[in-house]
Amino acid sequence: MSFTKYLSALVAGIFLMNIQTVSAAETLQWAGCGITKKAFMKELAKAYTKKTGIQVKLSGGGATKGIRNAAKGAIHIGGACRVSLENHEEERNAFQIPVAWDALVAFVHKDNPVDNISFKQLNQVYLGKITNWKQLGGKDAPIELYVRRGKMSGVGRTLRELVFANYDQKFKATYVVKSSGPVEKGVVKNINGLGVSGISSAKKRKLKLLKLDGKAPTYENIKNGSYALYRPLYLVIKRGNKVPLVRDFVKYAVSNEGQKIIRSQGTVPYAEALHLVMKQLDQYERANREGLSQTKAQ
Repeated sequence: MSFTKYLSALVAGIFLMNIQTVSAAETLQWAGCGITKKAFMKELAKAYTKKTGIQVKLSGGGATKGIRNAAKGAIHIGGACRVSLENHEEERNAFQIPVAWDALVAFVHKDNPVDNISFKQLNQVYLGKITNWKQLGGKDAPIELYVRRGKMSGVGRTLRELVFANYDQKFKATYVVKSSGPVEKGVVKNINGLGVSGISSAKKRKLKLLKLDGKAPTYENIKNGSYALYRPLYLVIKRGNKVPLVRDFVKYAVSNEGQKIIRSQGTVPYAEALHLVMKQLDQYERANREGLSQTKAQ
């Protein structure tokens, strides 16, 4: 059995239902992570509407909103770029279906001469130990770091996990903004700026995406795991959800047709890189070795 067929069967088994016909007048409500929306959801929703006549209304709000609103049934489906927190009351009833792989990327202004950063250097920039571009092989100018406010966002939480092994790690930033969009937009305009976001979003702006330890965040490097900072992207539903329309859309997302649409957006389908699940253990070990040791050295 192929990975895609296995994933489809798994999703079908979770719902324990038969396929039912839905009215074209019905509308699916989706909200959540803007990176997930840009990575595949916009085109997937468009294709699903064309195929079925069912409208899919998309809104943003971030991964936390997507997880929590889906968990309490306020929306049909959420979008998330982080795992739900089982010990958090508002997220306990969230059920997540991985559908794609994204990567975190460090980026700079398009005219910045720096094109590579090491894992350790990225760690030290966020800790405030590297503060000038000449320390990264660039010009003698201050590094102006942009970060998203809070620690629960998909980018912020994943960065803390994979680079620092510490979900509570504080960052020494120049600018603290409300979401990943302003992080990206800020660096577009600032020759001295540096930020991190999901590649699915960052690649659509006029930014220079940095290599990480010499590895570019290309489709193939993410797929084979040689680019280290990757993470799954999820559809989120309320645990035990038995709405036929919701089930049908999830099945479409993990079908061969749905995964083809995801691939066409330059995003790696989850079923095509299942080996990354085990390889991600290397990321956690590296974060503990390099990230945690740097944090303790503060």
